[in-house]
Amino acid sequence: MAVTRGRRWGVYVGVVALLAALSAADPSGLRKHLRLAGEVDQMRAENERLASENARLAREVRALRSEPAALERAVREELRYIRPGERVYWLGAERGGAP
Repeated sequence: MAVTRGRRWGVYVGVVALLAALSAADPSGLRKHLRLAGEVDQMRAENERLASENARLAREVRALRSEPAALERAVREELRYIRPGERVYWLGAERGGAP
């Protein structure tokens, strides 16, 4: 009876080892799983980065809607507006050079 039990366990271990080897050798097996797991990790990292960027942009939208100083700053930076009487000194070529 003990020999039969040991032989049974040996067969089970052998079958599991054979299935593991076949899975590792098959392109749609373990290697594909590992590659897809890596892609999932990359996508999670990208999702975190995009979530933080969305939060930053939402804060900026709220500021532009409620704070006149933020709106003025955005207009001056992005549209390069100046007030009458102000002087602008260009110190270097930024965003394609002088307007």
